Amino acid sequence: MDRKFFFFDIDGTLTDDATKEIVPSALEAVVKLQQAGHFVSLATGRANYKAEGFREKHGFRNMVCNGGHGIYFDGKLRENGPIDYEKALALYRQALELGYGVLAAIDDSEKVYANSFRFYETAGIRREPTAYMIDERFDPANVDSIYKLYVAIPREEEHLLTLKDTLGHLRYQEEYLMFQADEKRDGILKMLRYAGGNPEDVVVFGDDYNDLCMFDERFYRIAMGNACEALKEKADFVAERNVDDGIYKACESHGWFEEEFA
Repeated sequence: MDRKFFFFDIDGTLTDDATKEIVPSALEAVVKLQQAGHFVSLATGRANYKAEGFREKHGFRNMVCNGGHGIYFDGKLRENGPIDYEKALALYRQALELGYGVLAAIDDSEKVYANSFRFYETAGIRREPTAYMIDERFDPANVDSIYKLYVAIPREEEHLLTLKDTLGHLRYQEEYLMFQADEKRDGILKMLRYAGGNPEDVVVFGDDYNDLCMFDERFYRIAMGNACEALKEKADFVAERNVDDGIYKACESHGWFEEEFA
């Protein structure tokens, strides 16, 4: 067996959605894979500041974060970049012109910036730790980078935002659309350059639509039993649900806990 390079999504894959804690058998599987000599990494859309605590708490020395723009290799942050500036600026302006509230993250932190309280008045308080920086003079044209945008637009009105598909986007909360890096696959390929691996030896685990982008045909793709149907259709193997020890059972059935490399 060749040495494998494992990449695990966090939310809904490693963690139980009900408790937000890592599934114990999943953590045990990760430890066993490392003991067997495999390379193990997280692969998450979370910004680095949101993922770093999880990485450190559970002993991961490697992490693809910030939707593929952040690379944490061998315990050190090596890269962490924003989204496309010109596209983000154009989308920000269009959203404002249409009358929607917009928050902009201009660095990798919990701070978000806006020129009015329109987002709050429409969508309310975001359901995660957030520091709101409201300044009527704020204009992202005066900053160097944009990491994320949050647009308080109803689902049924998304079609009005004609620039929506120019950037990766997700609707984690019903009240707003989030625009962020959506390049997990590219992040994995970057990580391989640091780790000295080949795409053909990559194994990815995921559960949701934002994991579709890392289900590259060169990788061995595993969808959790609790995954969305679109991901299952693209997978090479469908594991049991994550809370039913899906990760551990999948690794065990493939013989990945064994220490025999070609």
